[in-house]
Amino acid sequence: MKKQVTASMLYNLLVCPHRVTMDLFGDLSKQDESNPFVELLWEKGSMFEKEVIEGLQIPFLDLSMYAGEESERLTLEAMGRGESLIYSGRIQDGNLLGIPDLLRNEAGGYVVGDIKSGAGEEGPEDLSKPKKHYAVQLALYTDILERKGLSGGRRGFIWDINSNEVTYDLMKSYGNRNPKTLWQDYEECLYKAISILEQGNQTVPAFSSVCKLCHWYSVCTKRLADEWDLTLIPELGRSKRDTMVDRISNIPELASMNPKNYILGKKTVFPGIGIDTLMKFHKRAKLQTSKNAKPLLHEPIELPDNNLELFFDIEFDPMRDICYLHGFVERYGLNNATKKFVYFFADEPTLESEKAAFTDALHYLRKNQPCTIYYYSKYERTIYRKLQEKYPDVCSSEEIEKIFNPSQAIDLYFDVVKKATDWPTWDFSIKTLAKYLGFSWRDNDPSGAASIEWFDKWVKSRDPQVRKRILEYNEDDCIATCVLLDGINQLKSNN
Repeated sequence: MKKQVTASMLYNLLVCPHRVTMDLFGDLSKQDESNPFVELLWEKGSMFEKEVIEGLQIPFLDLSMYAGEESERLTLEAMGRGESLIYSGRIQDGNLLGIPDLLRNEAGGYVVGDIKSGAGEEGPEDLSKPKKHYAVQLALYTDILERKGLSGGRRGFIWDINSNEVTYDLMKSYGNRNPKTLWQDYEECLYKAISILEQGNQTVPAFSSVCKLCHWYSVCTKRLADEWDLTLIPELGRSKRDTMVDRISNIPELASMNPKNYILGKKTVFPGIGIDTLMKFHKRAKLQTSKNAKPLLHEPIELPDNNLELFFDIEFDPMRDICYLHGFVERYGLNNATKKFVYFFADEPTLESEKAAFTDALHYLRKNQPCTIYYYSKYERTIYRKLQEKYPDVCSSEEIEKIFNPSQAIDLYFDVVKKATDWPTWDFSIKTLAKYLGFSWRDNDPSGAASIEWFDKWVKSRDPQVRKRILEYNEDDCIATCVLLDGINQLKSNN
């Protein structure tokens, strides 16, 4: 079968070029089982697309029941007749293959569109911009139409989850500081994809947070570990690895090198990597290659002194845009025997249920002042700000800022772990660090993505065991935060 560049290939390439190589040339028998959360995303996307198409109030030609060459023939015939809107057509030219959701006739040519179960743009509302992984897919379809003399211009559109039609001008530059266009992004991706198709396995894996959702996770992480790949250093990602690898090829080399040999004046020999960053990576490499390595506390930290500590974690479903669980573990006087799990659960995926859970969680926080709140990363604060904007009658923005005031609310990840510690681990996630300290989750698949999948099951089945699984996972996340705090306090006492 002829291998061709597809929209999904370009999407995957932006996430991980090696994923494309492995999908094309890897041993399929060595793939991990499909991640249930990824399967849920596909299911939700297909359901949303079906709902949109079934709700269309304008005439269109439906080609979704056809496939392969027949679908392509019917698509070309439909465009030849000048059909106004074609759903699920198939177009190809040479080594390019596209199955756009929509082909719309505009001024004698066709413009492509996709139906997405996410927002059509990303970033803050006043600074929103097109999503690159959507843009390269639209550009692929547009490129095929151009080559066939059927294009209505280098633009496309997204019908998104918010019932918006978002226009993608593929020739518009990002701005004065960055004259690059989405079309140029596409051309770069296309060149890389064709290189992989024609040259085979010339990419290498890189460790990142998205790896755990990929069906090549086990294969790639084994290779990375065997090769002591530089991306196993926290915050040393693919681009930095590729900048350094010609001079420093693996973690042991990074650990044994003399940083002074790579510093020129106020810069390093590695573009985009400053002196402080290089020293940080060097320190982490030494830690990872040391026998009996222990975590390090490299600067003093001061934490609030309150009798009551609250370890806080939320669960959020981005597909439904619902914060469905607010979990807290209480602890008094540093006494672990006083630990108690308190939660506020949105039993229904509705605004009313979400609002009630948010209201109850705020009431709980109010009545337990003064206290110290510990959470991991800025996600909780971000979601609470969004909830306040969504339900302004529940509380004011000032109250949210007061709750998350650094004098009483500590982000253990940004304020402590990243700022003042180092660990002999591949990353600094709460799962990794708490497990390093000996903590075990009750569930055999603990992750925020899994929790979202369980919530979907709960909404559909009302199975009390599924609800219990969600609550236990959230409680364990809260306890893990407590375990990590105690581990950090132990570092303080040892220094």
